[in-house]
Amino acid sequence: MLADGKGGAIVNLASIASLIGLADRFIYSMTKGAVLTMTYSVATDYVKRGIRCNCVCPGRVHTPFVDGFLKKNYPGQEKQVFKKLSEYQPIGRMGRPEEVAHMILYLCSDEAGFVTGAAFPVDGGVQCRM
Repeated sequence: MLADGKGGAIVNLASIASLIGLADRFIYSMTKGAVLTMTYSVATDYVKRGIRCNCVCPGRVHTPFVDGFLKKNYPGQEKQVFKKLSEYQPIGRMGRPEEVAHMILYLCSDEAGFVTGAAFPVDGGVQCRM
């Protein structure tokens, strides 16, 4: 991007924890907060070179990692715990990876040409609960 002088888009991936912090997860929240503040700094430093920088902050997303975590930590109770975790989301379910991907694709597109230095929660309304 810098070498060819054509600008571009950077999308960092943090977490909803970067915006609200999570109980009993201060190290995780702190590192995700660092990603977010780095996003703000990069956006400020490179905007004059035509480089936009934004940050996507997903909430809980249903991935194979979640399934493995539940199987390992809640054997025999996976469905009940999954249901409880899903119900915590105001929208009533976990996100899907493609929902996060759609936000990233938008931020990389020309349609987002006036968007830089921003955080985008993709969290099913979790931020509204806090």
